[in-house]
Amino acid sequence: MNIVIIPARGGSKRIPRKNIKDFCGKPMLAYPIQAALQSGIIDKVVVSTDDQEIAAIAQQYGAEVPFLREPELADDYTGTTAVIRDAILRLQQLGWSLDSCACLYATTPLLNANLIRALQQELITTNADYVFTAARFSFPIQRALVLTETGGIIPFDSTSIGKRSQDLQPTFHDAGQLYWAKAATWLDLSKSVFGTHSRLFELPSHLVQDIDTPDDWRRAEYLYRLLQQESA
Repeated sequence: MNIVIIPARGGSKRIPRKNIKDFCGKPMLAYPIQAALQSGIIDKVVVSTDDQEIAAIAQQYGAEVPFLREPELADDYTGTTAVIRDAILRLQQLGWSLDSCACLYATTPLLNANLIRALQQELITTNADYVFTAARFSFPIQRALVLTETGGIIPFDSTSIGKRSQDLQPTFHDAGQLYWAKAATWLDLSKSVFGTHSRLFELPSHLVQDIDTPDDWRRAEYLYRLLQQESA
């Protein structure tokens, strides 16, 4: 069975209730659920939440909530991998036979069904531990600047500050959207999402947007509407 697990706790601080806040006419959580179901390769979409309202909205849009997450796994410090491992173990205890499992974040309205399929295919063809979405830094991080305690400026990397951008190694960051792996890989504590046996799937910058502040939210809405216009 191939499944998607969406972590969606109720205690968002910077944008309260952002997992179910209205985004262009639907609760934010509806977008990843619908994208996963439309991909045609997902047997079940599971939402891991500690919140009854989030659970009800998840079920309304076609996801399953076979359990409520324990409070100690829904605080500000618990990492996503621990939440996914908990979900897999609980589903296995319920008798689910799991093969590939994708972690799909709740605030990913720019992600679509095609990308979900493409990343799963990348996992199959490369036999990587994990495949995840990533984006290229638009400016060379080797030429970053930092402030001193007295307000002055120094290069973050003095050996690279004078080099041309095209002479510096490209760098990437996690897009915070989608992570595919075998269920057994998620449960293997010796394997890291960002390890040498993982693969990144590069996305263009217009498909990547963290949503942590009101400004982030507005920009995500602008991008979403533009993408909808292009596909119309």
